[in-house]
Amino acid sequence: QVQLVESGGGLVQAGGSLRLSCAASGFVFNSNPMGWYRQPPGKQRESVATISRGGTTTYAASVKGRFTISRDNAKNSVYLQMNSLKPEDTAVYYCNGIFRQYTWGQGTQVTVSS
Repeated sequence: QVQLVESGGGLVQAGGSLRLSCAASGFVFNSNPMGWYRQPPGKQRESVATISRGGTTTYAASVKGRFTISRDNAKNSVYLQMNSLKPEDTAVYYCNGIFRQYTWGQGTQVTVSS
């Protein structure tokens, strides 16, 4: 059974940092490109960053230069380091495969105050 468990969110002031973690189980993690997604209040879920099996990364224009995605295949985990946070980064953050093919986890809430 596939499980995606996100953690590390919280309340932070603008300009602050957070590191999100996603623990994956139930599938062959190191064979799958992974991504972080977010859903701001009242808006659609959107892609934030992706990382290939080999570590190649892509970022949404809104987070490029501020966020860093990484993965640890030995721990079946993917991470999102978020720096210089802005109020518009406020959202529930999720991880999934790049085709969003797995059942979504509960996500982790990130709230950035101005």
